[in-house]
Amino acid sequence: MSGDHSDAAIARRVRRMETLLEEKGVLSGARLDEIIDASLSGASPANGARVVARAWTDPGYRRRLLADGTAAVRELGFMEGSYQRLRVVENTADTHNVIVCTLCSCYPLRLLGPSPSWYKSEAYRSRVVREPRTVLAEFGLELPAGTEITVWDSSAETRYMVLPRRPEGTEGLGEEELAALVTRNALIGTAAV
Repeated sequence: MSGDHSDAAIARRVRRMETLLEEKGVLSGARLDEIIDASLSGASPANGARVVARAWTDPGYRRRLLADGTAAVRELGFMEGSYQRLRVVENTADTHNVIVCTLCSCYPLRLLGPSPSWYKSEAYRSRVVREPRTVLAEFGLELPAGTEITVWDSSAETRYMVLPRRPEGTEGLGEEELAALVTRNALIGTAAV
């Protein structure tokens, strides 16, 4: 890809595409609004948090989630109608995962909600690949020197979500209480739970 990928440039391209669709009679403005509203309805990091809480409390679900993220989240009613593949990567005591989309800002919208501005920024997209430990420290996440950091690059076909480590001392909590601990940044990998 070449050219200007700033938020303003992307917004201009999106508006131009909308205008062309309307001018050619492919879709009306009202129908475009309906499609956008439908795609965003229910899009929330609370959905990803529910997936994580289920994985923390149900070992069978956790295995299914790591083997086929798309199918596992569909069990909970997410990603219906989505054509992307979801791959869930698990943080462990020795490995920490972080998500990026180096070309744009692809990520599982229905599970994480609208992407934060920093996720779309050129600085994050380029630096997290080159110096992930430094970028994570800037988010306040200091990992032990021996922790391996794996950076996963989302694409139009495959989206990623992090399965964070379950915090110690939460064994007595139910799914709803556990889900309340999970943040969008933990699902991206720029924070721990």
